[in-house]
Amino acid sequence: MMRRVMMTGGVMLTLLSATAPAQVAGQARPQARTAAPLPATQALFDSYVRSGKMPGIVAAIGLPGKPAMFVSAGRTGVEPNAPAVTPDSLWRVYSMTKPITAMAAMMLIEEGKLKLDQPLSDIYPAYKQMRVLTAPDASLDSRPATKPITIRNLLTHTAGLGYSIVTKGPLLKEYERLGIVPFAANAQVEAQVRPTRPANLQQFAERVATLPLIAEPGTKWSYSIGLDVMAAVIEKVSGMPFERFVQTRLFTPLKMNSSYWQVPASAANRLVSNYTFLGDNLVPVDPAARSVFLQAPSFPYGGAGLVMSARDYDRFLQMLQNGGELDGVRVLKAETVGLAMSNLLPQGVTYGGVSGSTGGSAGAVPTGYGAGGSVTLADTPGGPGKGTYGWGGAAGTVAYVDPTRHLRGTVMVNYFPADKYPLRRDLAAALYQDMGQSRP
Repeated sequence: MMRRVMMTGGVMLTLLSATAPAQVAGQARPQARTAAPLPATQALFDSYVRSGKMPGIVAAIGLPGKPAMFVSAGRTGVEPNAPAVTPDSLWRVYSMTKPITAMAAMMLIEEGKLKLDQPLSDIYPAYKQMRVLTAPDASLDSRPATKPITIRNLLTHTAGLGYSIVTKGPLLKEYERLGIVPFAANAQVEAQVRPTRPANLQQFAERVATLPLIAEPGTKWSYSIGLDVMAAVIEKVSGMPFERFVQTRLFTPLKMNSSYWQVPASAANRLVSNYTFLGDNLVPVDPAARSVFLQAPSFPYGGAGLVMSARDYDRFLQMLQNGGELDGVRVLKAETVGLAMSNLLPQGVTYGGVSGSTGGSAGAVPTGYGAGGSVTLADTPGGPGKGTYGWGGAAGTVAYVDPTRHLRGTVMVNYFPADKYPLRRDLAAALYQDMGQSRP
């Protein structure tokens, strides 16, 4: 549920070029503070919380080789006794899971266990004879596909796969009937969908292969379950459960100690509540105390399954910013990171953005698509530098790495719809003020 995040998120990051202070904020509290590293941003966050626009918010802004500067305000819920949010509060990042799954896949590509243009049917023969809908919104009539789905297609949403949040018509009903809904909203919805959902990642991948495609593979960008299928590929090719692969190859070496598919009881007090708006009123949709993320998922959703802290997501971004290394630990080669953060779309395919209800990006910035995230194709005055890579989440989170401006940024909130208030526009203005710059 994000809109225009590439343009406005990039603007936010651009502000931190050259003159950003290097000091690191402590774990900010909603009470009065002294010596805030970004005072206008702090004042903005405080005003948003004070006026009831959101219960809590945390941002992490980082320069190369520097720990993040954290700015936070508010609490983990609307209750007056809810804990203050900190850099270690836990947020549903939803589609910001996709870049993490994609980088896990890039590890296998780097090791030669996968190839970028390898057919998916090499791993799952059931994908060898896919069919393509002839009238996607009207019927399930189909014809044989003439191109194979490749690993590149899964990483870039060009496989022709659907997605329950964007697919319409008869195919959507088939996705729902077969439980192809790798997404957790709350405990009530989960109780309804879990009986039909596949029990594990391998069943999920095999079941997806029985459904027709919305487009010929490699011919169209369409937001999809591609990264969820990619999680199954990682699991099968590595010979290791997907969640264990991510934990041992990414989270543990990067000291990302607050990233979970299931929030353990020991960390439950750090989980924020998720809300939806009815008019201007916040209504809890997934209260922290009984959150669906306290339960084990049917399987780890590679496209939307993680709960993370701002500190952890910043460490992931810092690794990308450093070309695959963090604190002396290398998890990817610099050339692999460069490839992942480049435009990987098949020849002739363009990316035009997605709607505000999906967690992605849209806007006027010329943009391509890399491994699990969008990539800007040119420098934009007052906006993202060329090569800015990142993605957003359905509950308002957003994260980017800008290799041209040499900075990174993460914003954590949890509410639907993400564009209820112009947070990103207001944040850009506050950061301009903090940097001593005037808006163009």
